[in-house]
Amino acid sequence: MSHLNRRQALRLFAAAGAAGLAAPILSACSSDETQTNTALPTGPPVRIGMIVPLAGMNKDFGNDMDNGFNLYLQLHGNKLGNREVQLVKVDEGDTADSAKAAADKLIKQDRVLAVTGVAGGAGLLAMKDLIEEAKVPLIGSNASPVALVGAKYIWRTSFVGSEPGAAMGRWAADNYGSSLAIVAQDNPTGDEDEVKGFIEAFTGAKGVINGAQRTTPFQSKDFGSVLNTIKQSGATSMFASYSGAMAVEFVKQFKAAKFPAGFKLLGPGSLTEGYVLKQQGDAAMNAYTAMNYSPDLDNAANRRFVADYQKAFGAIPSSYAMASYDAAAVLDKAIGDATKSLDSVSLNAAIGRLGQIDSPRGGWQFSQNRSPLQRWYLRQVRMDGAVISNVLTAELTTLG
Repeated sequence: MSHLNRRQALRLFAAAGAAGLAAPILSACSSDETQTNTALPTGPPVRIGMIVPLAGMNKDFGNDMDNGFNLYLQLHGNKLGNREVQLVKVDEGDTADSAKAAADKLIKQDRVLAVTGVAGGAGLLAMKDLIEEAKVPLIGSNASPVALVGAKYIWRTSFVGSEPGAAMGRWAADNYGSSLAIVAQDNPTGDEDEVKGFIEAFTGAKGVINGAQRTTPFQSKDFGSVLNTIKQSGATSMFASYSGAMAVEFVKQFKAAKFPAGFKLLGPGSLTEGYVLKQQGDAAMNAYTAMNYSPDLDNAANRRFVADYQKAFGAIPSSYAMASYDAAAVLDKAIGDATKSLDSVSLNAAIGRLGQIDSPRGGWQFSQNRSPLQRWYLRQVRMDGAVISNVLTAELTTLG
C-alpha cells in the first residue's frame, strides 16, 4: 500500500466512515440461550464486575481501563440499557491465580450479571473454565491470547494477540524488508502471539529476517547486549515487542545506543502506547507501530470521545481506555436489547445478536471468534502540535 500522509489519511477515513466494514452476525450461542428479543425499557439495577490491576506493575493499564469504562457510565447517567449500574471493582493483581480469584469472587460472592476488564493474558486463560461453567459473560477489554479458543461466554473488545504483529508484517516487508531484526522478551507464560503474527506476515510477504529471533529475559531492563548484537548485525530495521516498563526502558536504551541514521524501529502498538509514550519522551521519536486505534482518527465518535476523556481526566485516551469504553457500549446495547427476563444467559445471547458498534476506532462488529473485526492503523511517533504523539499515517488492513 502506498504511504499516505496524515492529511490524506484523515480525509480518507472521514469519507469512508464506518461504511465498508462488515462482519458476520453471530447466531444465538446455544439452544439454552435462545430467547425472544423483547427490549426492556427500564428495570432494576444491574451489578457489573470489573477486574483491573489496582496496584503493581500493571497499575497504569488498569487506570486507563477503569477510566474508559467509567467515562461511558458518566456520560450515560450511570446507566447501561437504561438500568442503574452497581459497579464492583476487584484487583486483578499480577498473577494468573490472583486474576482467577478476582473472577471467582465476582461470580460467587457478588453475583454479578457480567464481568469486564482483565489486563493479563495468563489471567484470562486461568479464569476461562470458571466463566464458562458459571455462564456469566466476560467482556474483556485488553488481554486476548490466541490460545483462548472455544469460549462461548468470553468476548473481547480489544484484539487477538497476534493481530498487531500481523497488521505490521506486510507493511514492514514492503518498506523495510531487506534485513530486519526481531527482539522480544522471553515470557514464561508463552505469550509470543505478537511476534508469531509478525513473522508469519513478514516472511509471507518475502521479508528477510536478519538471523534468528533474539530474546531478552522476562522483565529484564538491561538491553545493552542485545542492542549491541543487533547494531553489529547489519540489520537496517528492527521489530521490538515490549510493553509497560520494559517498553519504556527498551526505547530509551535504543535511543542511547545511537543506531545508524535511517535505522527504523517498528513494533506493536504497546511499544509506544498511552502512559508508556509519556515516559519514553523524545526517545521514541519516529518509531512506527501498528494499532487498532489512534486518538487523531477523524470520525465523530472519536472527536467526542477524545474531548470527553480530556475533560474528565486531563489526558489523551489510549487504546486501552478506548477498548474499555467500548466494553461499556457493548453492555449498554446488549442489556437494552436483552429479553424481558434479563439474566447472564439471556445477556450473552443478546451480545451475540449485536450489530455494528459505533466506536472511536471506527465501526466494528464481533466476528465468529468473539473479538472485533476492525481496521488496523499505522502510526508514527512525532510531534502533534506541542505534544509527542502516536500520529496516524495510514490504514494497514482489516483483521478479525
